[in-house]
Amino acid sequence: MVTMPTALPDSRTEPDGSAVIRVLSYNIRSLRDDTEALARVIRACAPDLVCVQEAPRFFRWRKAAARLAAMTDLVILGGGATAAGPMLFCSLRATVERTEDVLLPLTPGQHRRGLATAVVRVAGARFGVVSCHLSLRSDERHAQAGMVLDRIDTMRVPHAIVAGDLNDVPEGRAFRRLAGRLQDCRAVRPWGDELTFPPHAPRKRIDAVFATDRIEVLGCGVPADLPGVTAADLRAATDHLPVLAALRVPAGG
Repeated sequence: MVTMPTALPDSRTEPDGSAVIRVLSYNIRSLRDDTEALARVIRACAPDLVCVQEAPRFFRWRKAAARLAAMTDLVILGGGATAAGPMLFCSLRATVERTEDVLLPLTPGQHRRGLATAVVRVAGARFGVVSCHLSLRSDERHAQAGMVLDRIDTMRVPHAIVAGDLNDVPEGRAFRRLAGRLQDCRAVRPWGDELTFPPHAPRKRIDAVFATDRIEVLGCGVPADLPGVTAADLRAATDHLPVLAALRVPAGG
């Protein structure tokens, strides 16, 4: 029986050098909604890493992303228009080793997809992180899930975290392809609420955080009762609810 933790652990460094980190996955719909509410939600989650989907991609997109980073006391790792929408933010707790934006093959008539990736160190832990936003088409989405797994392999890291808007539910082929190789953090240690879309009356879990096997999942789900955040803020911020995970990443690597 899975036990649901009552509170999500705060970020910390363990005596052995392992890192407890908070990872947030959030589709922000190109900042077309209430940016002040969005910033309140992100700040209240106190993340070390934020995997964004649908970051601004067009006119002055870097300036818009920088403004959100400043509003949330974070810095931009990479992504945005150069990754076709996925983006990574981090706190000053993270030391960046390298970043890479990856464009996935374009299917004619479909939206271009990409990955924002980075290798970072937090305390004594070294790991890769990938933000993704998969296709609306089932066949393309399934293939892209395989490309995400291939990208993890090429990063040559001891641990990895994948987070994003999958446009797929846990029973779907793309979701199951990722969960076949990675831990579905919500399923491993549920915390908070489960469903992520749409925010006013959620009925689907299409946003998720995954982790490789040696990462310990301490809790994962849609945050509720965040300090300084109302239910109206969550509805106004964007058209998805966020997913927040607390993970313990072993030292080394």
